[in-house]
Amino acid sequence: MAEDKEADILERPKTHRENRKKNRPRRVAKNQAMAVAKFVRVPPRKARLVIDEIRGLYAQDALAFLKFVPNRAAGFIYRVLDSAVANAVNNHSLDAERLKVVSARVDEGPRIKRIHPRAQGRVYRILHRTSHITIVVEESEPKPRRVRRATRSRAEAARAARAAKAAEATPISAPETTEAVASVVSEQRPEELVPQELEAEEMELEAEEMEAEATASSEPASPEGNDKEES
Repeated sequence: MAEDKEADILERPKTHRENRKKNRPRRVAKNQAMAVAKFVRVPPRKARLVIDEIRGLYAQDALAFLKFVPNRAAGFIYRVLDSAVANAVNNHSLDAERLKVVSARVDEGPRIKRIHPRAQGRVYRILHRTSHITIVVEESEPKPRRVRRATRSRAEAARAARAAKAAEATPISAPETTEAVASVVSEQRPEELVPQELEAEEMELEAEEMEAEATASSEPASPEGNDKEES
């Protein structure tokens, strides 16, 4: 029976063996990609300190973050994440700018056992722990970008600041201020004035007319007018 099975396997065409991996169902969704690194010589506890910080970030932001982390595990996680992004772009035609880290975990691998010799023929156990790093990226909505306001250059801002200081330092004389106020009032149209200001102006005009009438009535008659009346 065993010989018949071996004969059947050898008789299978080479294309069947090549397509066996392609025909295997995907372990993740259509809009996702995965990368795995096994037997990494890093303790899982130290690797989890780094991988917890990138979970939920966009892939490009996570790669930029891992590039400057001094932890030794960050280098291995960077390679795994970079491989996941490459799988998404090359194998599944996903957009690298829209990829997001949806799953990132570190599982413990086999422990490499070593000994450290001690006194009186004794030994201490040394355990070199290994890790299995798995990262899954998913194509999501594009990252929102900040809308930057149109700002002036530093030279223009410095000139404006110097002009403002110079204006504060130079005192304004009284005639200039009165002329400026008069020009503003003259330029302002009546319909743009506030109703209270219109009422105040009307009252001032009435008071001026009353004062003019009072002064006219109180002035004595001129001698020329008296001569004309006598004649």
